[in-house]
Amino acid sequence: MLNIKLLSSANEDFWVQLDAALAWEMNIDSQVSQTVSAILADVKQRGDQALLEYTNRFDRMQLHTAEALEIYPDRLQQALADINKDQREALELAAQRIGRYAERQKLQSWSYTEADGTVLGQKVTPMDRVGLYVPGGKAAYPSSVLMNAVPAKVAGVAELIMVVPTPDGEKNNLVLAAAAIAGVDRVFTIGGAQAIAALAYGTGTIPKVDKITGPGNSYVATAKRMVYGVVGIDMIAGPSEILVVCDAKTNPDWIAMDLFSQAEHDEEAQSILVCPDDAFIEQVKNSMAKLLVSMPRKAIIQASLENRAVFIQTDNMDSAINIANHIAPEHLELSVENAESWAQKIHHAGAIFMGRYTAEALGDYCAGPNHVLPTSGTARFSSPLGVYDFQKRSSLIGCSAAGASQLGKVAAVLAHGEGLSAHAGSAEFRINTNADKTSG
Repeated sequence: MLNIKLLSSANEDFWVQLDAALAWEMNIDSQVSQTVSAILADVKQRGDQALLEYTNRFDRMQLHTAEALEIYPDRLQQALADINKDQREALELAAQRIGRYAERQKLQSWSYTEADGTVLGQKVTPMDRVGLYVPGGKAAYPSSVLMNAVPAKVAGVAELIMVVPTPDGEKNNLVLAAAAIAGVDRVFTIGGAQAIAALAYGTGTIPKVDKITGPGNSYVATAKRMVYGVVGIDMIAGPSEILVVCDAKTNPDWIAMDLFSQAEHDEEAQSILVCPDDAFIEQVKNSMAKLLVSMPRKAIIQASLENRAVFIQTDNMDSAINIANHIAPEHLELSVENAESWAQKIHHAGAIFMGRYTAEALGDYCAGPNHVLPTSGTARFSSPLGVYDFQKRSSLIGCSAAGASQLGKVAAVLAHGEGLSAHAGSAEFRINTNADKTSG
């Protein structure tokens, strides 16, 4: 039987115990930071030459020119042709669903005209160029390509640059096919901190981007943190996590497998079950013991569950929802009756999966909403990746003569109060005897 932490909301020190179980802090290894800092500085200074050297060293390549790092569109189309029919149809369907959902997220420009003729508003424009980091090597994440590239394209990003490491020159056809379907413009076979540096600073061959999105290892995450401000980034994500709130009426095998779905990511992933029925919690434990033996990633799942999983027995469903809001999970499954009604009481969650049939895994691949979600309680102030992350907003202000005269009086008073005489003078120049005119 798995050794999983069990808490009861009835205990006096429950919230202290819960916070201790939730505690996770990104350990920024000083050696990793030093290595990344050196790589960033080197690529910034030497450009393509440094990028080529790091790629040959870390990915065991033997490339002689930076141009050899690029995968051209005909190779992407070849990958699309080479994957099997089921894979292609799955990628295309997922891309369509992600695209339809993304279309509804688009921000629109707007404006209004005041009585004196002053125009105020907001102009929404897409970013010019975005970089997408995709993990490579033995791992293949075509879903990551779709979840990052499709919303960017819907937003109207003019050029999308994808980077993916190809250790030993091994290219994954599913990843390349996903890039073709999503409309990625250029693809380069680079990874690690050196790829983030190339995207942030530009190298000659690799163009500088406005924002970098996509997951990566500790070197990639550290590099993204360090270049933030030079470019935008999506987020610094912690370990994957799932919280299942169940009323004890769902098949316990389903719940066990849903918890496994996050635990199999890595040993630090966190799976949490909140339920008012202690007998059902035992049933889920039994299901886990039964199902674990057949899992290919059994060792990772077991380590994750025993290190970080938490089962919480609570008094009732209202208490369960209260606990869920406290945790602010990345993925929240409401495996309960009247799930949509209960969802109205959720204030903090990256994504809410409503009802017994809505497995979190569907959201990872093809439901439509983005699977790039805030982790480690950051759902309290952060949102899923979306079209809006690839759009910028500019304020519009167009004063008429009358508006400038009236506003100038107000601005001048405030500017003088702050001791900024040039500000005041600039506003006062527009105050005139023709203030009643409304033409600009």
